[in-house]
Amino acid sequence: MESEEGRGTTFTMYLPRIEESVGAVEEKATAAPGRGTETVLLVEDEGEVRALVRKVLEAGGYTVLEASHGEEALRVSAQHQGPIHLLLTDVVMPGMSGRELAERLTPLRRETKVLYTSGYTDDAILQRSALDPEAAFLQKPFTPDAVVRRVREVLGE
Repeated sequence: MESEEGRGTTFTMYLPRIEESVGAVEEKATAAPGRGTETVLLVEDEGEVRALVRKVLEAGGYTVLEASHGEEALRVSAQHQGPIHLLLTDVVMPGMSGRELAERLTPLRRETKVLYTSGYTDDAILQRSALDPEAAFLQKPFTPDAVVRRVREVLGE
């Protein structure tokens, strides 16, 4: 490292030379999830997250109903005439938790499957909110591809 007042600092790095050629990195091939046709009730209290997930799901072919909290989700569900195939809900929300919402909604809509999301780890969510260990769960942060894949898995291809 060389440093001179008024002129700045110069860093010099020496890297080892590699004589052998490096092969191309092989990408993991994964099949794209099928396009959706189902209706998803998206419940997320963070507006930006909700808008992004809605956009991703609609691009994947899903019809998306949205709500910012549990009570609003129950109203949206009551006003929707067709089936709601999936409830995609944050676990921790003000007022009513995602688990409480699912417990109130699924007896009214037996066809509805549930996918929980949270920024907390799986273990913390299981301990804090007493979710069934078999409950479908998607850890935040997630990629758009991860959302579409997990929704497709829960709904069944």
